[in-house]
Amino acid sequence: MSDDELGKKLVGLESLITHLEQQYEELNKVVVEQGRVLSKALAQQERIAGTLREMRQDEIRGDDRKPPHYS
Repeated sequence: MSDDELGKKLVGLESLITHLEQQYEELNKVVVEQGRVLSKALAQQERIAGTLREMRQDEIRGDDRKPPHYS
């Protein structure tokens, strides 16, 4: 292979590596943002689940009626 052909291949490889590095950075930003969104969603889901548990406990505590078969 001539020096000219090797030079062209090297430039092509460098260009490809630069492009892949840019894609990697963009994908990394997306993954980090999705991690943040997921953390927020999980925290919100846990708060909602806690609220529902409390509501159910309040409902159970507030229902002091005797079952029909106790009458």
